[in-house]
Amino acid sequence: MIEFMKGKVYIVELDHVVIESNHGLGYRVSMVNPMVLTEGEETFLHTHQVIKEDSHTLYGFVQKEERDLFRILLEVSGVGPKAGMAILSGGAPVQIVRAILTEDLRFLTKLPGIGKKTAQRMILDLKEKLDKLNWVSLLQTETEAPTSNPVPQVNETDRSRDVVDALMGLGYNEEEAKRAVEKVASEANETLTTEDWIRRALQATLTR
Repeated sequence: MIEFMKGKVYIVELDHVVIESNHGLGYRVSMVNPMVLTEGEETFLHTHQVIKEDSHTLYGFVQKEERDLFRILLEVSGVGPKAGMAILSGGAPVQIVRAILTEDLRFLTKLPGIGKKTAQRMILDLKEKLDKLNWVSLLQTETEAPTSNPVPQVNETDRSRDVVDALMGLGYNEEEAKRAVEKVASEANETLTTEDWIRRALQATLTR
Protein backbone atom coordinates (compact mmCIF):
# COMPACT_ATOMS: atom_id res chain seq x y z
CA MET A 1 0.00 0.00 0.00
CA ILE A 2 1.40 3.40 -1.00
CA GLU A 3 0.87 5.67 2.01
CA PHE A 4 2.14 8.97 0.63
CA MET A 5 3.52 10.61 -2.49
CA LYS A 6 6.21 13.28 -2.50
CA GLY A 7 7.51 14.97 -5.61
CA LYS A 8 7.03 17.71 -8.20
CA VAL A 9 3.59 18.43 -9.61
CA TYR A 10 4.04 17.64 -13.30
CA ILE A 11 0.46 18.05 -14.57
CA VAL A 12 -2.77 19.35 -13.01
CA GLU A 13 -6.02 18.19 -14.58
CA LEU A 14 -9.67 18.52 -13.51
CA ASP A 15 -9.80 15.26 -11.58
CA HIS A 16 -6.18 14.25 -11.07
CA VAL A 17 -2.56 15.31 -10.95
CA VAL A 18 0.62 13.65 -12.15
CA ILE A 19 3.41 13.66 -9.58
CA GLU A 20 7.00 13.23 -10.78
CA SER A 21 8.95 11.18 -8.25
CA ASN A 22 12.66 11.48 -7.53
CA HIS A 23 13.14 8.30 -9.57
CA GLY A 24 11.84 9.96 -12.72
CA LEU A 25 8.47 8.20 -12.70
CA GLY A 26 5.14 10.00 -13.13
CA TYR A 27 2.29 8.84 -10.89
CA ARG A 28 -1.31 9.69 -11.74
CA VAL A 29 -3.15 10.59 -8.52
CA SER A 30 -6.92 11.19 -8.43
CA MET A 31 -7.98 14.09 -6.21
CA VAL A 32 -11.14 15.87 -5.09
CA ASN A 33 -9.76 19.27 -6.09
CA PRO A 34 -6.43 19.09 -7.93
CA MET A 35 -6.51 22.84 -8.55
CA VAL A 36 -5.17 23.50 -5.05
CA LEU A 37 -1.81 22.34 -6.42
CA THR A 38 0.45 24.22 -8.81
CA GLU A 39 2.40 22.72 -11.68
CA GLY A 40 6.13 22.78 -11.09
CA GLU A 41 5.93 22.98 -7.29
CA GLU A 42 6.93 20.29 -4.81
CA THR A 43 4.07 18.67 -2.95
CA PHE A 44 3.30 15.97 -0.39
CA LEU A 45 0.07 13.95 -0.61
CA HIS A 46 -1.37 11.30 1.66
CA THR A 47 -2.56 8.49 -0.58
CA HIS A 48 -4.78 5.44 -0.74
CA GLN A 49 -4.21 2.74 -3.34
CA VAL A 50 -7.04 0.71 -4.85
CA ILE A 51 -5.95 -2.41 -6.72
CA LYS A 52 -8.33 -4.17 -9.09
CA GLU A 53 -7.81 -6.80 -11.75
CA ASP A 54 -7.78 -4.21 -14.52
CA SER A 55 -6.41 -1.14 -12.74
CA HIS A 56 -4.24 0.28 -9.97
CA THR A 57 -5.54 3.68 -8.81
CA LEU A 58 -3.98 6.17 -6.41
CA TYR A 59 -6.21 8.65 -4.57
CA GLY A 60 -4.47 11.68 -3.08
CA PHE A 61 -5.32 14.00 -0.19
CA VAL A 62 -3.66 17.14 1.12
CA GLN A 63 -4.86 16.44 4.67
CA LYS A 64 -4.32 13.13 6.48
CA GLU A 65 -7.81 13.42 7.98
CA GLU A 66 -9.30 13.41 4.49
CA ARG A 67 -7.43 10.23 3.55
CA ASP A 68 -8.34 8.50 6.82
CA LEU A 69 -12.01 9.45 6.49
CA PHE A 70 -11.99 8.27 2.88
CA ARG A 71 -10.82 4.85 4.03
CA ILE A 72 -13.56 4.70 6.64
CA LEU A 73 -16.21 5.70 4.09
CA LEU A 74 -15.15 2.75 1.92
CA GLU A 75 -16.34 0.44 4.70
CA VAL A 76 -19.94 1.52 4.08
CA SER A 77 -21.85 -0.94 1.91
CA GLY A 78 -22.40 0.57 -1.52
CA VAL A 79 -19.77 3.31 -1.14
CA GLY A 80 -16.83 2.81 -3.49
CA PRO A 81 -13.84 5.04 -4.20
CA LYS A 82 -15.72 7.33 -6.62
CA ALA A 83 -18.58 7.81 -4.15
CA GLY A 84 -16.10 8.38 -1.33
CA MET A 85 -14.36 11.12 -3.32
CA ALA A 86 -17.71 12.69 -4.17
CA ILE A 87 -18.65 12.75 -0.48
CA LEU A 88 -15.40 14.50 0.41
CA SER A 89 -16.03 17.05 -2.34
CA GLY A 90 -19.23 18.08 -0.57
CA GLY A 91 -17.81 19.04 2.80
CA ALA A 92 -14.77 19.22 5.06
CA PRO A 93 -14.00 16.13 7.21
CA VAL A 94 -15.17 17.94 10.34
CA GLN A 95 -18.56 18.62 8.72
CA ILE A 96 -19.03 15.07 7.48
CA VAL A 97 -17.99 13.52 10.80
CA ARG A 98 -20.29 15.85 12.72
CA ALA A 99 -23.20 14.98 10.44
CA ILE A 100 -22.67 11.25 10.99
CA LEU A 101 -22.24 11.54 14.76
CA THR A 102 -25.31 13.76 15.11
CA GLU A 103 -27.36 11.74 12.58
CA ASP A 104 -27.85 14.82 10.42
CA LEU A 105 -29.63 13.27 7.43
CA ARG A 106 -30.36 16.70 5.97
CA PHE A 107 -26.65 17.46 5.56
CA LEU A 108 -25.67 13.96 4.44
CA THR A 109 -28.32 13.78 1.73
CA LYS A 110 -26.97 17.04 0.27
CA LEU A 111 -23.61 15.38 -0.37
CA PRO A 112 -23.05 14.50 -4.05
CA GLY A 113 -24.63 11.17 -4.97
CA ILE A 114 -25.91 10.39 -1.47
CA GLY A 115 -29.57 9.47 -1.07
CA LYS A 116 -31.49 8.87 2.13
CA LYS A 117 -30.79 5.12 2.26
CA THR A 118 -27.05 5.57 1.81
CA ALA A 119 -27.01 8.37 4.39
CA GLN A 120 -28.81 6.13 6.89
CA ARG A 121 -26.34 3.33 6.14
CA MET A 122 -23.43 5.71 6.74
CA ILE A 123 -24.83 6.57 10.16
CA LEU A 124 -25.55 2.93 11.02
CA ASP A 125 -22.15 1.66 9.89
CA LEU A 126 -19.92 4.52 11.00
CA LYS A 127 -21.37 6.37 13.99
CA GLU A 128 -20.10 3.90 16.60
CA LYS A 129 -16.84 3.33 14.73
CA LEU A 130 -16.05 7.04 14.50
CA ASP A 131 -16.81 7.40 18.19
CA LYS A 132 -14.54 4.49 19.16
CA LEU A 133 -11.73 5.85 16.97
CA ASN A 134 -12.08 9.20 18.79
CA TRP A 135 -13.00 11.18 15.71
CA VAL A 136 -15.05 13.32 18.05
CA SER A 137 -11.75 15.01 18.91
CA LEU A 138 -11.78 16.40 15.36
CA LEU A 139 -14.85 18.41 16.28
CA GLN A 140 -13.13 19.79 19.35
CA THR A 141 -9.81 20.75 17.75
CA GLU A 142 -10.82 21.98 14.30
CA THR A 143 -13.07 24.81 13.27
CA GLU A 144 -14.90 25.41 10.05
CA ALA A 145 -13.98 29.08 10.08
CA PRO A 146 -11.56 30.35 7.44
CA THR A 147 -7.94 30.62 8.49
CA SER A 148 -6.37 33.99 9.23
CA ASN A 149 -4.30 33.71 6.06
CA PRO A 150 -5.55 36.14 3.43
CA VAL A 151 -7.41 34.58 0.53
CA PRO A 152 -5.79 35.45 -2.80
CA GLN A 153 -7.89 37.69 -4.95
CA VAL A 154 -9.06 35.82 -8.06
CA ASN A 155 -10.84 37.21 -11.07
CA GLU A 156 -14.42 35.99 -10.59
CA THR A 157 -14.93 35.34 -14.31
CA ASP A 158 -11.87 33.11 -14.44
CA ARG A 159 -12.87 31.35 -11.23
CA SER A 160 -16.40 30.73 -12.49
CA ARG A 161 -14.96 29.21 -15.65
CA ASP A 162 -12.68 26.97 -13.54
CA VAL A 163 -15.65 25.75 -11.50
CA VAL A 164 -17.77 25.13 -14.61
CA ASP A 165 -14.91 23.13 -16.14
CA ALA A 166 -14.50 21.12 -12.92
CA LEU A 167 -18.23 20.24 -12.83
CA MET A 168 -18.19 19.25 -16.50
CA GLY A 169 -15.25 17.01 -15.71
CA LEU A 170 -17.45 15.28 -13.13
CA GLY A 171 -20.15 14.55 -15.72
CA TYR A 172 -22.45 17.60 -15.63
CA ASN A 173 -23.30 19.32 -18.89
CA GLU A 174 -22.30 22.96 -19.38
CA GLU A 175 -25.81 24.35 -18.77
CA GLU A 176 -26.15 22.49 -15.45
CA ALA A 177 -22.69 23.58 -14.39
CA LYS A 178 -23.35 27.24 -15.21
CA ARG A 179 -26.67 27.25 -13.31
CA ALA A 180 -24.95 25.82 -10.23
CA VAL A 181 -22.16 28.42 -10.40
CA GLU A 182 -24.68 31.24 -10.80
CA LYS A 183 -26.53 30.02 -7.71
CA VAL A 184 -23.32 29.95 -5.67
CA ALA A 185 -22.40 33.45 -6.86
CA SER A 186 -25.83 34.84 -5.96
CA GLU A 187 -25.84 33.30 -2.46
CA ALA A 188 -22.22 33.91 -1.51
CA ASN A 189 -21.86 36.38 1.36
CA GLU A 190 -18.17 35.80 2.00
CA THR A 191 -14.92 35.47 0.13
CA LEU A 192 -14.74 31.88 -1.12
CA THR A 193 -11.77 29.92 -2.36
CA THR A 194 -12.05 28.06 -5.66
CA GLU A 195 -12.35 24.81 -3.69
CA ASP A 196 -15.27 26.26 -1.72
CA TRP A 197 -16.96 27.29 -4.97
CA ILE A 198 -16.67 23.78 -6.37
CA ARG A 199 -18.07 22.19 -3.22
CA ARG A 200 -20.99 24.61 -3.02
CA ALA A 201 -21.68 24.29 -6.74
CA LEU A 202 -21.84 20.49 -6.33
CA GLN A 203 -24.33 20.92 -3.50
CA ALA A 204 -26.34 23.34 -5.63
CA THR A 205 -26.76 20.71 -8.35
CA LEU A 206 -28.48 18.50 -5.78
CA THR A 207 -30.79 21.13 -4.31
CA ARG A 208 -32.04 22.94 -7.40
